[in-house]
Amino acid sequence: MPDIPFGFALPGGQPPDPNDPAQMQQFMSQLQHLLSAPGSGPVNWDLARQVAASQLAAAGDPAVSMYERNAVEEALRLADLWLEPASAWPTGIQNPVAWNRNEWIFKTLDVWRKLCDPVASRMVGAMGDLVPPEARAQLGPMQSMVASLGGALFGGQLGQALGSLAAEVLSAGDIGLPLGPAGTAALIPANIRAYGEGLELPEDEVRLYVALREAAHQRLFQHVPWLRGHVLSAVEMYASGIRVNREAIEEAMGRVDPTDPESMQAIALEGIFTPEDTPAQKASLARLETALALVEGWVCHVVDSAASDRLPNVVRLGEAFRRRRAAGGPAEQTFAALVGLELRPRRLREAAALWAALTQHRGIEGRDAVWGHPDLLPSDDDFADPVAFAMNDMDLSELDSFDFTAPGGVEEKAPGQPDETDGEDDAKS
Repeated sequence: MPDIPFGFALPGGQPPDPNDPAQMQQFMSQLQHLLSAPGSGPVNWDLARQVAASQLAAAGDPAVSMYERNAVEEALRLADLWLEPASAWPTGIQNPVAWNRNEWIFKTLDVWRKLCDPVASRMVGAMGDLVPPEARAQLGPMQSMVASLGGALFGGQLGQALGSLAAEVLSAGDIGLPLGPAGTAALIPANIRAYGEGLELPEDEVRLYVALREAAHQRLFQHVPWLRGHVLSAVEMYASGIRVNREAIEEAMGRVDPTDPESMQAIALEGIFTPEDTPAQKASLARLETALALVEGWVCHVVDSAASDRLPNVVRLGEAFRRRRAAGGPAEQTFAALVGLELRPRRLREAAALWAALTQHRGIEGRDAVWGHPDLLPSDDDFADPVAFAMNDMDLSELDSFDFTAPGGVEEKAPGQPDETDGEDDAKS
């Protein structure tokens, strides 16, 4: 794979000079290699990785120092100690690590592939449909180049979005999805330092608060084996109802001038994907928003309970993180515009209040027992009256009647996850 960032520029990120024959020859050679390279799916993920890496190299990706690695490990260990009395489960951390921004991309790319490939395949298919039927037979093998071009366009812009996200995320579980390897709690020191400067708070206090959130996230996903598949399948189900705007694709492709490489640089795929306005899609959106809100609400409630008497600025940090998650950062908004997926828990405060009511009326063990099966979780309607839900005690012996191997049970698989990795993930859990 040629080392070219999106826009089909030369190595170093600069577009070729049309008046320089040597540069144009190198550019055309790389473009031919790019479009002829076999792909394993609708997105050119090799290009996505290169684009993200090039973007991070230009913006800066500080290496993690030994001091930062030690500080992250210590923060995660302390966070786990503080969470012990606030959670019914033991630690979920098997591997505490510090990542730079490139490592975050590399370690989370498999999950992004599962989430983005279904949407991208519809875009690539729509690009192929733009070719008139009478012309397809004449194109013959050239048809594959259309798919390659679509995969490169999407891969390039997805790489840009992931590169921007990598410069903002604070940990592996920062956006609420189980993106990293099971049992790996990861913090990104460079981003935590920048975020702390923006809040004008001590770096070590911000790092410890992020570590608490990451450790709580790991406990939840490690000790609720069905949750990973439940959340990712909610994302996949919603993504399956996203519509491809073929007019937007045609307009974007119409701006490409094959003789002007810089015209590729100006292509923007935002707006190509829009959610279907159907009852089924609205139900999928509600399921996704509820799942994200319940995860984030539990993490916020448990972390604030654990740190309430320990961190001087815990109230300010908690409020800052709630606003951050509810609004989404610029990179998250770019990602949403690109693939039509918003990963924001819209009812975060209501979800946190619900978990607080459960703690008050059922205790910590009773609260966390609600995660025993998807059917025990509160529904979207329960957010309106958390006290009523908390006081409506369910006899947990009823769990004996559940089929835990049914869809939604503990054996639920993440989208596209092969059977052999399921056994490994279950073993780690």
